Amino acid sequence: MEPMASELVDWSRAQFALTALYHFLFVPLTLGLSFIVAIMETIYVKTGDEKWKKITRFWMTLFAINFAIGVATGLIMEFEFGTNWSNYSWFVGDIFGAPLAVEGILAFFMESTFFAVMFFGWNKVSKGFHLLSTWLVAVGSNLSAFWILVANGWMQYPVGMVFNPDTVRNEMASFWDVALSPVAVAKFLHTIGSGYVIGALFVIGVSAWLILKGRDVIEAKRSMVVGASFGLLVSIFLAVSGDESAYQVAQHQPVKLAAMEGLYKGEERAGIVAWGVLNPDKQIGDDRPEFLGDVTIPYALSFLGYHDVDAFVPGLDDLVYGNPDHNVESAASKMIKGKIAVEALSDYKEAKKAGDEAAMAAANAKLQQYMGYFGYGYLEKPTDIVPPIAITFYSFHVMVGLGMWFIVLFLVVLYLLMANDITRFRKVLWVALFSLPLGYVAAEAGWIVAEVGRQPWAIQDLLPVGIAATQIEAGNVQLSFWLFALLFTGLLIAEIKIMLRQIAQGIHGGH
Repeated sequence: MEPMASELVDWSRAQFALTALYHFLFVPLTLGLSFIVAIMETIYVKTGDEKWKKITRFWMTLFAINFAIGVATGLIMEFEFGTNWSNYSWFVGDIFGAPLAVEGILAFFMESTFFAVMFFGWNKVSKGFHLLSTWLVAVGSNLSAFWILVANGWMQYPVGMVFNPDTVRNEMASFWDVALSPVAVAKFLHTIGSGYVIGALFVIGVSAWLILKGRDVIEAKRSMVVGASFGLLVSIFLAVSGDESAYQVAQHQPVKLAAMEGLYKGEERAGIVAWGVLNPDKQIGDDRPEFLGDVTIPYALSFLGYHDVDAFVPGLDDLVYGNPDHNVESAASKMIKGKIAVEALSDYKEAKKAGDEAAMAAANAKLQQYMGYFGYGYLEKPTDIVPPIAITFYSFHVMVGLGMWFIVLFLVVLYLLMANDITRFRKVLWVALFSLPLGYVAAEAGWIVAEVGRQPWAIQDLLPVGIAATQIEAGNVQLSFWLFALLFTGLLIAEIKIMLRQIAQGIHGGH
């Protein structure tokens, strides 16, 4: 495998980022709204109240619109692994493809099958079977997310595989190690939590608009009760799962954690930056201050990353140049080991051509010994391990700040619904409405942290993105980038227009 031209890699990354960011505008609402709709239909079946049937069908229609458009972007993203990242697909396709295959065969099949019953089966099947179908759509949607996030989690923390030097491929040794990796599980729980919050924000935002317009007020208030209750519970869950995600990042991706906090020099009893402005002149290894201004919560980062307030948290300087006092290996040392692994693979191939089995065994033993550092053999300098710090830092803090805001918002809305007539608090209703897009901002920021923060790796420590790309003309990728940009923007505009038209009809108007 040889490094690709930087222009090709940059455009390939840009195209995949474009697809992923657009796709993640649709997925979270599918995840969250599916369970909210199922809860609403359960209330209808239990109470027999026709108002709850109207409410359920209204939100179900909005769910269906979003679901249909989200499928299109997801299919394109999976094809891009073959078109733009063929070296990646060759190197780890035996592992990465397995959870995606399970997702398509099991989860997506179940989701799509029962979607037809859920959406078209009103008055054609029994109430109980229709309700079961709605719940199975919700479960199927979230199972799809699980298997996709297992694949992504493996990229962040590759486990459960062995490297075959004959095929130059990683092969799965344990499916369950891959599926139940702590990184994959933490990523799944945190990601679906963000989707649930977006679903709740969508429900209370649209309901707030209906109340402000004096439309379907009783039904809108009932919807807000479900949305705010669900939102408050999942927001708290999201904070807890975020803690576990940060712990896993600290254990397996310490460079990402340091970038998330703008931490250059490692510290014992390290604090979390609650607010800060990075110093744009700061460089790895210099003595400039990290921040132009910041507010730090003492001890919090040590506890978050290692569940020990006294723990040492390595900074970027430590991870690049090493810190023997705290057993932090330098990037240069890892690069030496990586080059040994790369050379051992080359030696194995030569020995195989010559039919020298003893030399093959010796080369393979050395390769397996240093395989964990394989990707470092393709890096040019130690600082290449550092991701873009500013975008990682600010995206992380935007995500966390908005997460705290959502807890406050759900609390206030739920209190006013329970203790007062929320229709009198028009400013709160406007705040709820304008908080709707903030859920998407937080979710996209989270994905930026996850994906930008692990650069330069396509697969952590094993494969840099510069090696993973397909060797094609950069102009072809540029052309497809702009075509996809137009296509996805058109799909987004179409969804918004269809959604707004449906919302404008109101809960009674559409049925």
